Amino acid sequence: MSRWLALQFALFLAGAGALISFSQSPAPSAHDLAQRVDRHYDQLHSLKAAFTESYAGLGMERTESGTLLLEKPGRMTWNYDQPAGKIFVLDGKYAWFYTRGAPQVQRMPAKELDDLRSPLRFLLGHTQLEKELTGLTETAAPQGSFTLSGVPKGQEERVKKLSLTVTAAGVIAAIDVEERDGAITHFTFTGEQTNVPIPPATFRFTPPPGVPVVDTAPPA
Repeated sequence: MSRWLALQFALFLAGAGALISFSQSPAPSAHDLAQRVDRHYDQLHSLKAAFTESYAGLGMERTESGTLLLEKPGRMTWNYDQPAGKIFVLDGKYAWFYTRGAPQVQRMPAKELDDLRSPLRFLLGHTQLEKELTGLTETAAPQGSFTLSGVPKGQEERVKKLSLTVTAAGVIAAIDVEERDGAITHFTFTGEQTNVPIPPATFRFTPPPGVPVVDTAPPA
């Protein structure tokens, strides 16, 4: 074999070895992934993404969609396109629920919120995913992503398991909430835009004229 062929062969083997080594590199641990999620969201001050929300349980099924907007500290708005006119606003002090044409607006102190959207609230402050979910585990998911699963603290009596589908970079692509009554809610997020300017009015809710505001208690 000539020196040139020998060199080419050696380079081929080196490249193949690197490829094999890369393909066999171990999957990140639950701790590593949680740290990546923390780092990704800790650097943000705002976020915009499209969402789809599906629910199955208690003899019902529904699918809804719209736009999610987050801003630190403690503000969140879910604007629904389907059904049109439905909105959920967390203004830092209160959570507001309203659907166009409904006879009343529901309001709840933010600190008492126990809603299926609340797993995203940890993104609105200093993220510490391992402190938010007990029994955190990691499994592989399709397309090179991963699933982090655990039980959200403070919701143990209602939620059996919360699963986050995350990319290797720590971006949340989906959330699955399995309740103890068997109901399952699935959120998917696409088109994430980070640190985008969001008008302050986005996180203020003004009840429609003539529609009463009813203070509600958290779900049992």
